[in-house]
Amino acid sequence: MDDAVVTELLRRSHQASGQDLAGLVDEAGRKLGLTRTGLYVTDLQQVRLLPLPQPGLGERQALDIDTSLAGLAYRTERVQRSRDDRVAWVPVIDGVERRGVLQVVAPALDDAVLEACEALADAAALLIVSKSAHDDLLMARERLQPMTVQAELLWAFLPPRAVGTTDVTSSAVLEPAYDVGGDAFDHSFADGALHLTLLDSMGHDLAAGGASAAALAACRATRRSGGSLTDIVTTIDRILAEWFTDRLMTAVVARLDESDGRLTWINCGHPPPLLIRDGRVLPQVLDRDADLPLGWAFHLEAPPTEHHERLQPGDRVLLYSDGVTEARSPGGDLFGEQRLADTVLRATAAGDTAPEALRRLVQKLRQHQDHKLRDDATIMLAEWHPDR
Repeated sequence: MDDAVVTELLRRSHQASGQDLAGLVDEAGRKLGLTRTGLYVTDLQQVRLLPLPQPGLGERQALDIDTSLAGLAYRTERVQRSRDDRVAWVPVIDGVERRGVLQVVAPALDDAVLEACEALADAAALLIVSKSAHDDLLMARERLQPMTVQAELLWAFLPPRAVGTTDVTSSAVLEPAYDVGGDAFDHSFADGALHLTLLDSMGHDLAAGGASAAALAACRATRRSGGSLTDIVTTIDRILAEWFTDRLMTAVVARLDESDGRLTWINCGHPPPLLIRDGRVLPQVLDRDADLPLGWAFHLEAPPTEHHERLQPGDRVLLYSDGVTEARSPGGDLFGEQRLADTVLRATAAGDTAPEALRRLVQKLRQHQDHKLRDDATIMLAEWHPDR
C-alpha cells in the first residue's frame, strides 16, 4: 500500500467523524486504483453486516453473516472473491477482534491489489476503533434494536469481544445483548499474563448492572495497582457489602501465564471452568470446591482459595455463567453442559476460530430458547497457543 495514501488517510481522519470514515476509506481506495469500496460493521450479536454511510452509494442492504459472501469473509477471517474476480470482501480486524468487512471493487484483483486492500482494511479497523468510543453513529450502527439502561451501563464497561497475542487468545459473548442485566466479563493483559474475569450478579435490573459495573471497576483498579487474584476477590466483596448490600454475585477470576501456560483461578460460587484438549472435554480437571459467592464480606475474614493447573499448548479453557446451561427451550429442555461442550467441540473440529466458535454457540443458545432468553448468558473461551 502506498505510504503517501496511508499518510493522507490518517491525517484526514484526525478530525473526521464516524459519518466520514467510509468516504475517507473509499477515497484512499481510489488512489490505489480501486473502482470503489464499501465499509460494513457487524451488529452487536454478530448476525448481520451493516453498511456505514458513504457519499454516492445511497441506502444499502444489511448482509447476513451466515449466508452471504461478505459473511463468509467475516466468519473465516479470509478474503473472499466474486466469480468474475472483480469484487472482493476483506475482513476488517483490529488485533483479533472482528469489526466488519470491506467491499472492494476493481478492474482486476491480482495479489498486489489484494495485499493493498488488506492493508486498507487494517487501517479502516483502526479508524473504527479510534472513533467508536465517542461517536454515536458508529455505536448506533451496530445495533438492531434499542438498548436498556442497564445494558448500556454494562456495555460501556466491557472490553472488546476478543483480545489476543501470539501466545494466548480470549473471546467472549454476552446475551441478551440489548437487555443484559447482571452478567459481565473482562479480559486483558498485564505482566506477561492474560487476566480473565466472569461475573454474574443476582437480578436483572439496573441495580444488578450497577453492581457488575462496580465489580469490574474494582477488579481493574486492584489489578492495575499490582494486586493478586485474592486481592481482586476481597476488594469486590468489600465493595458489594458496602454499597450493594442486597446483591450477591458469583465470579471466576483467573490468570493465565503466557510463558508456561500456568492457569491460576478463584471460583466464588460459579460453575467450574471446562478444559478442552485435543478436541475433547477433560471432565472435572478444573472442577474444584468453590468458595462462597461475593457480597457477604465472608472473604474479608477467610481469603478465597487459589487453584492451579498447568495447560498444554493448544488447550482451551471455557468459562460460562449458569444462564447458559440452565437455558430452557419452550418445551422445558435444559441447554446443559453437554450441549455446551459439544457445540464448542464441533466448531473447533470444523476449524473455526475461538470468536467464530462462540458466535455459533450463542446462536444455538438463542435458537434453543426461541430467541427469548430469560437469564443472562455469558461465555468466555481462552486458548494457550505458544506454538502457533
